[in-house]
Amino acid sequence: MVRIGLTGGIAAGKSVAARRFGELGAVVIDHDVLAREAVADGSVGLRWITETFGDGVLDAEGALDRAALGAVVFGDPVARERLNAIVHPQVRRLSAEREAAAREAGAETVVHDIPLLVETHQGESFDVLVVVHTPAEERLRRLTAGRGMNEVDAQARIDAQASDDERLAAADVVLDGTGSEENLRRQVDDFWADRVTTPG
Repeated sequence: MVRIGLTGGIAAGKSVAARRFGELGAVVIDHDVLAREAVADGSVGLRWITETFGDGVLDAEGALDRAALGAVVFGDPVARERLNAIVHPQVRRLSAEREAAAREAGAETVVHDIPLLVETHQGESFDVLVVVHTPAEERLRRLTAGRGMNEVDAQARIDAQASDDERLAAADVVLDGTGSEENLRRQVDDFWADRVTTPG
Protein backbone atom coordinates (compact mmCIF):
# COMPACT_ATOMS: atom_id res chain seq x y z
CA MET A 1 0.00 0.00 0.00
CA VAL A 2 1.30 3.43 -0.97
CA ARG A 3 0.97 5.97 1.85
CA ILE A 4 0.91 9.60 0.73
CA GLY A 5 1.02 12.64 3.01
CA LEU A 6 -0.74 15.65 1.49
CA THR A 7 -0.44 19.15 2.89
CA GLY A 8 -0.46 22.83 1.98
CA GLY A 9 -1.10 26.17 3.61
CA ILE A 10 -4.61 27.44 4.20
CA ALA A 11 -6.27 28.36 0.86
CA ALA A 12 -3.45 26.77 -1.16
CA GLY A 13 -5.73 24.34 -3.01
CA LYS A 14 -5.08 21.20 -0.96
CA SER A 15 -8.78 20.28 -0.84
CA VAL A 16 -8.94 20.29 -4.65
CA ALA A 17 -5.98 17.91 -4.79
CA ALA A 18 -7.47 15.67 -2.09
CA ARG A 19 -10.77 15.38 -3.96
CA ARG A 20 -8.92 14.43 -7.13
CA PHE A 21 -6.92 11.75 -5.33
CA GLY A 22 -10.21 10.31 -4.12
CA GLU A 23 -11.64 10.35 -7.64
CA LEU A 24 -8.60 8.45 -8.87
CA GLY A 25 -9.20 5.69 -6.36
CA ALA A 26 -7.20 6.59 -3.27
CA VAL A 27 -8.66 6.28 0.19
CA VAL A 28 -8.44 9.85 1.50
CA ILE A 29 -8.23 10.30 5.26
CA ASP A 30 -9.13 13.91 6.03
CA HIS A 31 -7.47 14.92 9.28
CA ASP A 32 -9.68 18.02 9.54
CA VAL A 33 -12.67 15.70 9.72
CA LEU A 34 -10.87 13.59 12.32
CA ALA A 35 -10.06 16.73 14.32
CA ARG A 36 -13.77 17.54 14.48
CA GLU A 37 -14.53 13.99 15.51
CA ALA A 38 -11.87 14.20 18.22
CA VAL A 39 -13.72 17.09 19.90
CA ALA A 40 -17.31 16.05 19.18
CA ASP A 41 -20.00 16.14 21.85
CA GLY A 42 -19.24 13.66 24.59
CA SER A 43 -15.64 13.08 23.50
CA VAL A 44 -12.66 12.98 25.80
CA GLY A 45 -11.08 15.68 23.64
CA LEU A 46 -13.94 18.11 24.26
CA ARG A 47 -13.82 17.47 28.00
CA TRP A 48 -10.08 18.18 28.08
CA ILE A 49 -10.52 21.37 26.01
CA THR A 50 -13.19 22.63 28.41
CA GLU A 51 -10.99 21.85 31.39
CA THR A 52 -8.09 23.69 29.74
CA PHE A 53 -9.79 26.74 28.23
CA GLY A 54 -13.01 27.06 30.22
CA ASP A 55 -16.70 27.04 29.33
CA GLY A 56 -16.27 30.15 27.17
CA VAL A 57 -15.28 27.95 24.24
CA LEU A 58 -18.66 26.16 24.30
CA ASP A 59 -21.87 27.27 22.62
CA ALA A 60 -25.29 27.41 24.26
CA GLU A 61 -25.85 23.68 23.61
CA GLY A 62 -22.53 22.70 25.16
CA ALA A 63 -20.80 21.90 21.86
CA LEU A 64 -17.46 23.35 20.86
CA ASP A 65 -17.70 26.94 19.61
CA ARG A 66 -14.92 26.92 17.03
CA ALA A 67 -14.94 30.67 16.53
CA ALA A 68 -14.54 31.28 20.26
CA LEU A 69 -11.75 28.72 20.52
CA GLY A 70 -10.07 30.16 17.44
CA ALA A 71 -10.11 33.63 18.98
CA VAL A 72 -8.26 32.20 21.99
CA VAL A 73 -5.59 30.19 20.20
CA PHE A 74 -4.75 31.76 16.85
CA GLY A 75 -2.97 34.76 18.30
CA ASP A 76 -1.40 32.90 21.23
CA PRO A 77 1.29 30.31 20.42
CA VAL A 78 1.25 28.90 23.95
CA ALA A 79 -2.52 28.38 23.90
CA ARG A 80 -2.26 26.85 20.44
CA GLU A 81 0.32 24.35 21.67
CA ARG A 82 -1.94 23.41 24.58
CA LEU A 83 -4.79 22.80 22.14
CA ASN A 84 -2.57 20.77 19.81
CA ALA A 85 -1.40 18.62 22.70
CA ILE A 86 -5.03 17.66 23.29
CA VAL A 87 -6.25 17.23 19.72
CA HIS A 88 -3.28 15.79 17.81
CA PRO A 89 -2.93 12.51 19.76
CA GLN A 90 -6.65 11.86 19.33
CA VAL A 91 -6.44 12.57 15.60
CA ARG A 92 -3.48 10.23 15.19
CA ARG A 93 -5.38 7.47 16.96
CA LEU A 94 -8.39 7.94 14.69
CA SER A 95 -6.13 8.13 11.63
CA ALA A 96 -4.47 4.84 12.48
CA GLU A 97 -7.89 3.22 12.84
CA ARG A 98 -9.00 4.52 9.43
CA GLU A 99 -5.80 3.37 7.74
CA ALA A 100 -6.04 -0.08 9.30
CA ALA A 101 -9.58 -0.40 7.98
CA ALA A 102 -8.46 0.71 4.51
CA ARG A 103 -5.61 -1.81 4.53
CA GLU A 104 -7.97 -4.58 5.61
CA ALA A 105 -10.32 -3.64 2.76
CA GLY A 106 -7.46 -4.00 0.26
CA ALA A 107 -6.77 -0.34 -0.49
CA GLU A 108 -3.70 0.18 -2.66
CA THR A 109 -3.23 3.90 -1.96
CA VAL A 110 -4.05 5.95 1.12
CA VAL A 111 -3.74 9.74 1.16
CA HIS A 112 -3.54 11.46 4.53
CA ASP A 113 -4.84 15.02 4.06
CA ILE A 114 -3.10 16.86 6.92
CA PRO A 115 -3.09 20.68 7.14
CA LEU A 116 -0.40 20.71 9.84
CA LEU A 117 1.69 17.81 8.56
CA VAL A 118 4.95 19.77 8.51
CA GLU A 119 4.25 21.54 11.80
CA THR A 120 3.68 18.20 13.54
CA HIS A 121 6.81 16.63 12.03
CA GLN A 122 5.01 13.73 10.36
CA GLY A 123 6.80 13.87 7.00
CA GLU A 124 8.95 10.83 7.70
CA SER A 125 5.81 8.74 8.27
CA PHE A 126 4.87 8.61 4.57
CA ASP A 127 6.22 7.07 1.39
CA VAL A 128 5.74 10.40 -0.41
CA LEU A 129 5.05 13.88 0.96
CA VAL A 130 3.07 16.03 -1.48
CA VAL A 131 2.80 19.79 -0.89
CA VAL A 132 0.30 21.99 -2.70
CA HIS A 133 2.13 25.31 -2.88
CA THR A 134 0.57 28.73 -3.30
CA PRO A 135 2.57 31.72 -1.99
CA ALA A 136 1.32 33.31 1.23
CA GLU A 137 0.41 36.60 -0.48
CA GLU A 138 -1.94 34.83 -2.88
CA ARG A 139 -3.44 32.76 -0.06
CA LEU A 140 -4.10 35.96 1.89
CA ARG A 141 -5.89 37.40 -1.14
CA ARG A 142 -8.01 34.25 -1.48
CA LEU A 143 -9.00 34.32 2.17
CA THR A 144 -10.01 37.98 2.11
CA ALA A 145 -11.52 38.27 -1.38
CA GLY A 146 -12.82 34.74 -1.82
CA ARG A 147 -13.85 33.77 1.70
CA GLY A 148 -14.72 37.18 3.10
CA MET A 149 -12.27 36.96 5.99
CA ASN A 150 -10.83 40.18 7.36
CA GLU A 151 -7.13 40.67 6.70
CA VAL A 152 -6.03 40.49 10.33
CA ASP A 153 -7.75 37.14 10.94
CA ALA A 154 -6.56 35.77 7.61
CA GLN A 155 -2.96 36.73 8.31
CA ALA A 156 -3.18 35.21 11.80
CA ARG A 157 -4.25 31.89 10.32
CA ILE A 158 -1.43 31.97 7.79
CA ASP A 159 1.10 32.89 10.47
CA ALA A 160 -0.12 30.03 12.69
CA GLN A 161 1.06 27.53 10.08
CA ALA A 162 4.48 26.61 8.74
CA SER A 163 6.09 29.06 6.33
CA ASP A 164 6.14 28.42 2.59
CA ASP A 165 9.87 27.70 2.79
CA GLU A 166 9.39 25.13 5.57
CA ARG A 167 6.76 23.25 3.59
CA LEU A 168 8.79 23.32 0.38
CA ALA A 169 11.88 22.04 2.20
CA ALA A 170 9.90 19.05 3.49
CA ALA A 171 8.25 18.18 0.17
CA ASP A 172 9.05 15.19 -2.02
CA VAL A 173 6.63 16.50 -4.66
CA VAL A 174 5.33 20.06 -5.11
CA LEU A 175 2.05 20.81 -6.89
CA ASP A 176 1.46 24.39 -8.06
CA GLY A 177 -1.79 25.70 -6.60
CA THR A 178 -1.61 29.18 -8.10
CA GLY A 179 -3.54 28.41 -11.28
CA SER A 180 -7.00 27.05 -11.97
CA GLU A 181 -8.53 24.08 -10.17
CA GLU A 182 -8.40 22.15 -13.43
CA ASN A 183 -4.68 22.81 -13.72
CA LEU A 184 -4.13 21.46 -10.20
CA ARG A 185 -6.25 18.41 -10.95
CA ARG A 186 -4.08 17.71 -14.02
CA GLN A 187 -0.97 17.87 -11.86
CA VAL A 188 -2.49 15.30 -9.50
CA ASP A 189 -3.26 13.09 -12.51
CA ASP A 190 0.36 13.36 -13.68
CA PHE A 191 1.68 12.51 -10.22
CA TRP A 192 -0.70 9.56 -10.00
CA ALA A 193 0.46 8.21 -13.35
CA ASP A 194 4.15 8.69 -12.58
CA ARG A 195 4.36 7.69 -8.93
CA VAL A 196 1.37 5.51 -8.10
CA THR A 197 0.34 3.48 -11.15
CA THR A 198 3.79 3.15 -12.75
CA PRO A 199 5.74 0.21 -11.29
CA GLY A 200 8.97 1.19 -9.54
